[in-house]
Amino acid sequence: MALKATYDITGMFRRHVKSVYRLCYSYLRSAPDAEDATQATFMKLVDKPRTFKDHEHEKAWLLACAANVCKDELKSARRKRAGEMPADVADSQAHTESSNVLDAVLALPEQYKDCVYLHYYEGYKTDEIASMTNTPPSTIRNRLSEARKLLKASLDG
Repeated sequence: MALKATYDITGMFRRHVKSVYRLCYSYLRSAPDAEDATQATFMKLVDKPRTFKDHEHEKAWLLACAANVCKDELKSARRKRAGEMPADVADSQAHTESSNVLDAVLALPEQYKDCVYLHYYEGYKTDEIASMTNTPPSTIRNRLSEARKLLKASLDG
């Protein structure tokens, strides 16, 4: 059964706002900027209603859209941002990480950060990430492997 965005925007917001916010924060490293990007993501859905197959399809679309909103923001702003993830962002799906690990993840190059976030924080499989990002599954697996090496090197040294 397809879900109509125009009829259930409130439900979609409640179901996915934390995931969208966490992704935006991982890019922008600023709570106010992440809030703005989260709002912009949901406004795209309000402006152009879509029909989704199920809740996972909703979430995948919202996360891909949020990543694009954040990438556009970073391109336009051309500024570095730093900060820590607010404690109230965590939910039952999020892994609690030490601030050193989180800092190392946030410092990864963009192509690795996307894969790490979607795989380890949102629980997507490599084939699902490949589909969401229009990237071959082997590339996603390679990026995850390279990201793990980078994280190990930065945390060990």
